[in-house]
Amino acid sequence: MPSKQDYYEVLGLARGASEDDVRKAYRKQARKYHPDLNPGDKVAEERFHGLQEAYEILGDEKKRKMYDQHGFYSESGFPGGGPGPGGPRPGAPPHMDFGGFDFDDLNAQQGAGPSQGGPGRFGDIFGQFFGRAAGNQARSQARPEKGTDLEYALNVDFWRSIKGTTAKLSIQHQESCTVCEGSGSSGGNRMVCPQCNGSGNVTQQAGAMRFNLSCPKCNGSGQLRNSCPACVGEGRTVTTESVEVRLPAGVQSGDRLRVGAKGNAGSFGAPAGDLFITVRVEEHPFFRRDGDDIQITVPITVWEAGLGTKIEVPTLDGRSVLKIPQGTQNHQKFRLRDKGVSNSRKSTRGDQIVEVEVQAPKAQDERTREILRELAQLHTEDPRAAIWEKV
Repeated sequence: MPSKQDYYEVLGLARGASEDDVRKAYRKQARKYHPDLNPGDKVAEERFHGLQEAYEILGDEKKRKMYDQHGFYSESGFPGGGPGPGGPRPGAPPHMDFGGFDFDDLNAQQGAGPSQGGPGRFGDIFGQFFGRAAGNQARSQARPEKGTDLEYALNVDFWRSIKGTTAKLSIQHQESCTVCEGSGSSGGNRMVCPQCNGSGNVTQQAGAMRFNLSCPKCNGSGQLRNSCPACVGEGRTVTTESVEVRLPAGVQSGDRLRVGAKGNAGSFGAPAGDLFITVRVEEHPFFRRDGDDIQITVPITVWEAGLGTKIEVPTLDGRSVLKIPQGTQNHQKFRLRDKGVSNSRKSTRGDQIVEVEVQAPKAQDERTREILRELAQLHTEDPRAAIWEKV
């Protein structure tokens, strides 16, 4: 039967508290009043069971929604599990009252059972519609489930991303409780559930109808366990672990690395989730990366562009010689093969793209201006003539 106490008051919370607040409040108080830590203290034991009942309702989204709307929770949706012998609750639909007819009597008359190709009892059929789904949901909450994955963003220095490196991360995640080995139970001690007397099922009545439901107190197992004081029955504790991750040469922004079984631990001994690391490579003040290619911009003089020459340019490996042909134009690009980033996964290497910027000399003295006038007399072509032709 649902408790009349205010579950929010039991946990010391205000209505509207977040799911995380509910969990923290429960774990804090459950450790304080746990029977293993207060042997022989009946008040602490009752307080602990009250905390468990409050957390069972407020820690479940659907149960909490019903509790917030109606001020109670029960599997059947009726206060106390059903209207009881006093008749249907006010406002109940009239078709719920069958004038005292008991489907169990029909079972006895028809001899219905599994051999007849159906459920053993007609009451079970209605239980499937009105309560068994909720019971199955409750049981599924106690089943082992794989742990959730974790996401982590890692900033990497430009040169470390080029050469490859290892990184040590401090990861906070859930791990299987070492005290109870993930079972959530204190020393494996169990007791028969007092609500269903160990059967795992309870019978609830709505008017003249009776429904067989999964016991909400023990989730259909028929037994109650003493929760582990270290993890308060969750089977998991939060810990911080140092994880070493190897970054391959050529890793770039947006790459996602997977570290198996370093996510949150699974419930009740189920496998742990994975850790996924998203790489963010810091920018370099000179080298620009485009995939596996490296781009740079270098200045050259007017006479180097006009006469042609050889210049030294920086690369990831050091200095390399680049040939500038005669008549090179401003922003012209040249390619240095295999001077880009080594891709360890593809066993290939990109190129380096060199863009030149032709810098005009500053006419700061008369001699420079004279030379520029001579060049203008030698080259009388209009570089903008093609524009006028297109216009």
